[in-house]
Amino acid sequence: MILKKAKFLKGILQVPGDKSISHRAIMFGALANGKTEVTNFLQGADCLSTIHCFRQMGIEIERKEDYGRISIKGNGIYGLREPKDALDVGNSGTTMRLLSGILAGQNFPVVLTGDDSIQKRPMGRIMTPLTMMGADIKSQRNNERAPLLINSSQSTSKLHGIHCLSPVASAQIKSCVLLAGLYAEGETSVTEPALSRNHTELMLTQFGAKIHSKGHKVTIYPNPHLIGQKINVPGDISSAAYFIVAGLIVPNSEILIQNVGINPTRDGIIRVCRQMGADIRLENVRTDGGEPVADILVRHSELHGIEIGGDIIPTLIDEIPVIAILACFAKGQTIIKDAAELKVKESNRIDTMVDNLSKMGADIRATDDGMKITGGNPLKGAVIDSKFDHRIAMSFAVASLMAEGETKILDANCVDISYPNFYSHLDQLSK
Repeated sequence: MILKKAKFLKGILQVPGDKSISHRAIMFGALANGKTEVTNFLQGADCLSTIHCFRQMGIEIERKEDYGRISIKGNGIYGLREPKDALDVGNSGTTMRLLSGILAGQNFPVVLTGDDSIQKRPMGRIMTPLTMMGADIKSQRNNERAPLLINSSQSTSKLHGIHCLSPVASAQIKSCVLLAGLYAEGETSVTEPALSRNHTELMLTQFGAKIHSKGHKVTIYPNPHLIGQKINVPGDISSAAYFIVAGLIVPNSEILIQNVGINPTRDGIIRVCRQMGADIRLENVRTDGGEPVADILVRHSELHGIEIGGDIIPTLIDEIPVIAILACFAKGQTIIKDAAELKVKESNRIDTMVDNLSKMGADIRATDDGMKITGGNPLKGAVIDSKFDHRIAMSFAVASLMAEGETKILDANCVDISYPNFYSHLDQLSK
């Protein structure tokens, strides 16, 4: 993919449905009794992997002809069937980790696997609490990585509730443990060092689960009777982030991004941009299915560097690569810290951003848990190694809009994981 500098960006845009919510709509719909209907479902590769896994376990899932409409016929929390083959999650860490919690409570053995990237990502962080709950879960290569064998049919006893003290603020760890808690004896709690995204708590409550949240602690109670729901998935703020940053850095730009989820556990990108001096307005603010939603109006702005760290990091962890692009166009230094989690994403996002931005001429260096970026250096086109990481590819597509010459992104189609129409939407706005 070869991209060039843009003169300005103008237009109205709707980004695809939220990836986190789309995953959960399939999972919870499968565990509910009756039909769940989903609109604006993200038809990206990761979410399609979730559909494929549940179909293998006997769940009827229909993708309607019109884009984003999904119908799920749930069989209840004990209604899954043993798959004939291993469940392949593709590149989806959300599918791998959340599904592990669900499968820990089933009465059949199953192998969970995925692509080369997923087999390098750490799974010990879910294996430890699930084992504490009584699950029989093993890494087939004894390296705390996938493939995972969850040998539920041979478990000596039913799962039991625990109080899990998560070492990191991670919605995937939290959700995995809470989902296992559906099948446990007694209550199950998770306490995090900071509050991670809470889509699991909001949606499971909507389906009928009993959940109590206070501060950084959330508790779930077992054996709920989940009832199918109608879920309208808001636009993904992680996808909107690329156009927020593009609108801020390209002179004379103005972009309206409609129907975006602004859940406070996910809106760190908006708060950080405003701290940097961004002209961002939220319009038509409303609540849909328990999730706050708004239209986001963004205009080109003069920006300044800030320090980003602490409790805000979990609310923007997926947006840090594009925030690094933003920092290149801010006056002064931007420091990103407390973000060591970036090292175990689809790629080591700290090293990948530093290597590629350095090739473009940015003043950037890696730290143990983040980056330091001094803005003001003009960027030039370069050959960008995306490492097959969708968020890296999209971030450098945004950088190309302000780089002199051509920018070539290798393996650019990896964006299909979360945003299949990304390049066409970018082209529609570019003038």
